Amino acid sequence: MQEKVYGYWLPIDISTHGAVVDWLINWLHVFMIALFLGWGVFFVYCLVRYRRRANPDASYDPVKGKVAKYVEYGVIVVEAVLLVGLSMPLWADFKHAFPNESEALVVRVVPEQFAWNIHYSGKDGKFGRTAPEYVSAENLLGLDPDDPAGNDDFNSINNLHIVKDRPVIAHISSKDVIHSFKIPVMRLTQDAIPGQDIRIWFEATRAGTFDIACAQLCGLGHYRMRGQLTVESEEAFQAWFDEQSGAADEEDDFSF
Repeated sequence: MQEKVYGYWLPIDISTHGAVVDWLINWLHVFMIALFLGWGVFFVYCLVRYRRRANPDASYDPVKGKVAKYVEYGVIVVEAVLLVGLSMPLWADFKHAFPNESEALVVRVVPEQFAWNIHYSGKDGKFGRTAPEYVSAENLLGLDPDDPAGNDDFNSINNLHIVKDRPVIAHISSKDVIHSFKIPVMRLTQDAIPGQDIRIWFEATRAGTFDIACAQLCGLGHYRMRGQLTVESEEAFQAWFDEQSGAADEEDDFSF
């Protein structure tokens, strides 16, 4: 059963990097509220100060006040700090400080209209080769049947299983149109673009079952692109992984 994760403000945070993202979001809202109130007060002041009854004749002299100019400079400085001082370092750390693949769970996320294909490498830890010409109703991932590395690979449709407190490296691509891989509780959003392999990483700090959504309008069935993230213990994940790998082996044995 999925737990309730949405409240009056932000969803719960179960990621190692989420606290910094939330901190940035909160400060952005503080800045926007300050701007809204400040410009609102200025607007009301102008309505009263320059009303027609008090100023029956138009004045063509240039404005001499410097307060507005200093306020604009202040807004520019604050925006620069938020962008250069906070947002860009956070983005750079998240995009480039990847964990070692030997210590991470590596998966491929390959969405299509209108489902999430989660490609696991199987017990050998090696992904099989894939190519568009092999894609079929029975081979959604397009695995090369002549590549032995793909014999134990399996596709978990709309279900991403990961281990609590273990980093995950996901290779994001797309089979058809642009999708967007979004896990709100992980503070994670990444476009899936056809022809591109985009790497992201994340790490969950709390077990449970949560939503995966598509954050890009991708067609008439976009509303159906809802997946499930399951964060579990190492033992529970291994039991599920062994079961899925075993099923993949049986299918391969039957096909031959």
